[in-house]
Amino acid sequence: MTISEHITTFAGLPVTEFEPGVVDKLDEAGTPRSAVAWRIETDYEDDVEVFVSVLDRLLDVVGGESVHALVVGQWGSAYETAPPLDQIIAVRDRLPNLRALFLGEMTFDECEISWINHGDVAPLLGAFPGLEVLRIRGSEGLRLSPVRHRRLRELGIEAGGLPATVVRGISDSSFPALTTLELWLGVSGYGGDITVEDLAPILGGAELPSLRRLALRNAEIADQVAAALAGAPVVARLEELDLSLGILSDRGAEELLLGQPLTHLRRLDLSHHFISEDLRERLVAELPGVDVDLSAEQEAEDPSDRYVSVSE
Repeated sequence: MTISEHITTFAGLPVTEFEPGVVDKLDEAGTPRSAVAWRIETDYEDDVEVFVSVLDRLLDVVGGESVHALVVGQWGSAYETAPPLDQIIAVRDRLPNLRALFLGEMTFDECEISWINHGDVAPLLGAFPGLEVLRIRGSEGLRLSPVRHRRLRELGIEAGGLPATVVRGISDSSFPALTTLELWLGVSGYGGDITVEDLAPILGGAELPSLRRLALRNAEIADQVAAALAGAPVVARLEELDLSLGILSDRGAEELLLGQPLTHLRRLDLSHHFISEDLRERLVAELPGVDVDLSAEQEAEDPSDRYVSVSE
C-alpha cells in the first residue's frame, strides 16, 4: 500500500484546500472559517518564497485568528529540503489560535514517504505553546530535541522507517498532556533502526502520565514490540492499543495473549497482519468486550516475504 489520497479530515475538522473563492463559499454557506482545517501547498519546483506568499495570503484572506488547524502539503522540493518551519514560526503572532498542525501531507506521486525531508521540530513546539495536535509525514532528517510542552495531546509520525533518535527525542521530552502517541516504525531499509530497547521509556509510561492511545504501527519488528508490550506498565492505563500495518504474526499474537490482561482495552487494532486463523479466533474469544480489528489479513509462507503496509 502507498499513500495515494489526501486526508479529508484533520483534528476533527474537514480539510479545505485554500484556493480562490473558497472563503466566499464558506461565508455564503454560513460556515465559520475556523470550522475547517486549512490546507496549503506549492508546486514541487517552487522555492520557499512562494510558500511564504501562499501562507501570507491565507492569513490575509481567511484571517490568522480563524486558522485553528493547518495542513501543509508540498512546500517545494520536499525530497531535498525540510519544511519552512522558520517561516511558519515567524508568523506565530498571526496564528494565535492554531491548535493542530500537519506537516508533509503528501501522496506518493508528490513525494514518497521515505523521501520527505524534515528538520528539528522542537523550535516549532516552543513557538506554539497552545498546539494540541502535531502530525508529521516523513522522517528523512527528522529530529526532536528535548522539549517540554504542556498542551500537546496528540503526536503522530508517519514513516517508512523511523530513526531511533526520534524516539529517544520523544523519551527525553516532557508531554504531560499527551493522550495519543502514534509512531510508524517502518523498516530498516528505509532508516527504521528502532529496537524495543529504544521504546522502553515509552512502554514504561512514567513520563507520559496521560497516555490513553498507543499506536506502534507499520512495524517490521511488530512481533518484538508485541512481546515487549506483554509486560509493559503503560498498557494497564491504555484504552486503545494499535499494532496495525505491520508484520505481526502468530508469534506476536501469542505473546499478547500470554502477557498481561488486555480485557480493559476498548480497542485492539491488529489490522494488516500475518496471524493464522486459529490465533485470530483465540484473540477474539479471549478478549471479550474488546473491539479487536483483525482485518486485512496477509499471507506469506516464508517469513522473509512479509511486508509492512508502507515503506518507500
